[in-house]
Amino acid sequence: MSIFHELTVKPWVTDQGKIDDLYAGDASSGLAKKLALRVFLAVVAVLFMLLVVAYGRRMAYEDWRPSPQLGLLWANTFALVLSSVALQWAQYSVRRGRMDAMRVGLLAAGAFTVVFLFGQLLAWRQLRTMAYFEVTNPAIAFFYLITGLHGLHLLGGLVAWGRTVAKVWGDFDVAKIRQSVELCTVYWHFLLLVWLVLFGLLFTGNNLDILLKICGIR
Repeated sequence: MSIFHELTVKPWVTDQGKIDDLYAGDASSGLAKKLALRVFLAVVAVLFMLLVVAYGRRMAYEDWRPSPQLGLLWANTFALVLSSVALQWAQYSVRRGRMDAMRVGLLAAGAFTVVFLFGQLLAWRQLRTMAYFEVTNPAIAFFYLITGLHGLHLLGGLVAWGRTVAKVWGDFDVAKIRQSVELCTVYWHFLLLVWLVLFGLLFTGNNLDILLKICGIR
C-alpha cells in the first residue's frame, strides 16, 4: 500500500471504517495473544528455575541419594524433539500455503507428544518397580514433581493443539490458523528447551558441582 493511498483513505466513510475496525481488531487480538504467551512462558521459566535451585540446594546435603538413571528418558527426549520438529514443519508449511503438509505436521506433533507423555508414565512405573525405590527419597520426589509438572504443561499445550487441529479440516481462516500454529510452535520449542535443561542437569548423572554453581551455592 503506497503512502498516497494511505493519505487518501477516508475512515469516516462507513465501508472504509468497517474495514479499518476489522483489521485493527484482528491485529490487536493477535498481538494480545502473543504477549499473553510470552508472559506465561516467563512465569513458567521462573517456576522451573526455582525448582532447579531447590534441587541443587537439596543435593548439597550429606544424606542425598541420587535417583537411578533411566535409559527410557533418552527415548522420551527424542520423541519430544520430533514433536517440536513436526510443529516447525507445520509452521513452515502454513506460511507457504501447503495446507496438507501443515495438517501432517500438526498430527505428527500431537502423536509424538503423546508418545513422550506415555513414555514418562512408563518411566514412573519403571522407577517404582526398582528394588531400592523409596518415595521418601528427596531425589525421587523431585523426579516425580519435575517430570509431572512438565507433563502437565504439555497436556495444556495439547488442548490448544487440539483446538487448532479441529479447525484445519474444511473451510478455515488461513491467517488465524497460521497464528495458532505459530503460537503452538513457540510453546513446544519452549517446553523442549526446558526439558533439555532439566534432563541435562538432573537426569543424566551426578551434576552436583554444575547445579551448585548455577544456584550460586559454590
